[in-house]
Amino acid sequence: MDYRDNIRNFCIIAHIDHGKSTLADRLLELTDTVSKDRMMEQILDNMDLERERGITIKSHPVRMEYAAPGGGRYTLNLIDTPGHVDFTYEVSRSLAACEGAVVVVDATQGIEAQTLTNIYLALEHDLAIIPVLNKIDLPSAHPQEVGRQVADLLGVDPSGIIHCSAKTGEGVAAVLDRIITDIPSPRGDPSQPLRALVFDSVFDSYRGAIAYVRLFDGELRKNEEIRFFANDREYETDEVGCFRLGFVPEELLRAGEVGYVMATIRNLSDIKIGDTVTTRRRPAAEPVAGYVEVKPMVFSGLYPIDKADYEDLRAALDKLKLNDAAISFEPETSTALGFGFRAGFLGLLHMEVVQERLLREYNVDIITTVPNVKYEIATKDTTAVYIDSPAKLPSPQSIVSIREPIARVQIITPADHVGAIIKLCEEKRGQMGSMEYLEQTRVNLTYRIPLAELIVDFFDRLKSVSRGYASMDYEFDGYTDEDLVKIDVLINGAPVDAFSAIVHRDTAYSYGQSITSKLKERIPRQMFPVAIQAAIGTRVIARTTVKPFRKDVTSKCYGGDITRKRKLLEKQKEGRKRMKQIGNVEIPQEAFLAVLSRE
Repeated sequence: MDYRDNIRNFCIIAHIDHGKSTLADRLLELTDTVSKDRMMEQILDNMDLERERGITIKSHPVRMEYAAPGGGRYTLNLIDTPGHVDFTYEVSRSLAACEGAVVVVDATQGIEAQTLTNIYLALEHDLAIIPVLNKIDLPSAHPQEVGRQVADLLGVDPSGIIHCSAKTGEGVAAVLDRIITDIPSPRGDPSQPLRALVFDSVFDSYRGAIAYVRLFDGELRKNEEIRFFANDREYETDEVGCFRLGFVPEELLRAGEVGYVMATIRNLSDIKIGDTVTTRRRPAAEPVAGYVEVKPMVFSGLYPIDKADYEDLRAALDKLKLNDAAISFEPETSTALGFGFRAGFLGLLHMEVVQERLLREYNVDIITTVPNVKYEIATKDTTAVYIDSPAKLPSPQSIVSIREPIARVQIITPADHVGAIIKLCEEKRGQMGSMEYLEQTRVNLTYRIPLAELIVDFFDRLKSVSRGYASMDYEFDGYTDEDLVKIDVLINGAPVDAFSAIVHRDTAYSYGQSITSKLKERIPRQMFPVAIQAAIGTRVIARTTVKPFRKDVTSKCYGGDITRKRKLLEKQKEGRKRMKQIGNVEIPQEAFLAVLSRE
């Protein structure tokens, strides 16, 4: 009997908060991978942030040994996946490392947008799909109705859908049995040259960067010279092994197996997710298909609140990049905020997670500027320039056109809220692609919306207009020409580059009014009037003024000639003019935060 016949490689995919991590906990318990005394909720999520938010940010593989009731002992490799849209590429690489997927759908909520996207990803990779309805123990569950949705989507018999409760453990044993019967064993030839897909990586302070791999062909041993296809770098392996809840060294890894490789790799950025590992002695002719370079989609300036913390922020970002290669950053200077960094993120959740980790793990307080996207600028000398900050926009005279990134957005919502969501999408310059009813009460909408309109408050407003019931998913869908302009914000005549934004000409006036009125509420009053202006080039399109404090200089006058009072008021007026010329306005952090929420 072939060793591969008893191996099953699978992942669990679901929308956020549908019980993916809880189901993984029960599987670990049933296979005795974790003893009862060590068991805890979301055991594969090792960040406090993951447990608090109930989301998986980093995927965690684990090997389970399962003695099937019908006889036979099986090795089950669970490759856990993140659940948020920002980490779709990581999900796709995890799917590429598997032969099957357990699709978890919440019986109280039904199919959500991210579930749909992940199912399509799984079908693209030709995976065997095991549909599971979770949370059937809750009073609000309606498993028959949700089961029909899932059956119609996948084209399967509703009786073949597993009903379970990951919390109580009811029905979870059936999931294990179906993994054995429905998911095919891995193929691949151990005698061929090594081809191992890198589906994730992590950095260890003592061992360097560690690659998580799935072997498609060949064998991998300790003290073997390996080569990465993407950057053509070579290393010698120190250790290979499999995953339990930690790293377990093995003599060798063979085709079809999942494990890790340690090779004293000093930088996590040297290991590209989706890359292929082969041996130097006997290299493979071609890599595993599907590798693409992960590109940041959202950019923001990160500045320390205390300017003395600049070096601490740099050190914190360097350490964070060791554990998250998707972050990119470079130094930048702002006239208003001093020295800081322009950082790139996969999406808004990724950006929030990085900010939270900087504060928690490295104790660095930061100000973040308004998030931006990357624009493509066509210039008169026929070169295309990509900018990730409004401050880098070339002079208007040299610009032929500005192209902005577009996102393809999928929204699943109860039918009652369709009108409000269509209105929201049109406000955000969206173009409708399609509208289809998944059932009588649930609608699937697709739109093309500029990414810049999505990244600030679209998700919050979508949840608001749908009373929390709508779910969304988006993906990058190319660039398109638009009539875009740069808005500068001037405080007392001095431009504050941190507030600059690139917006559509049609919405420039309302954006200018909005930002000046918000800043008026947040900037503290001075002894002189503070003018806040929004301008396109040299043309001011919106203005407001923060009124000054008025010291009562006439209080010491009692009775007498009115000219005495006038003299004192004129003197005060002259003093204010002088103060305005030399006065600096301190902009508080609340002002930057207020600009983040456009309403």
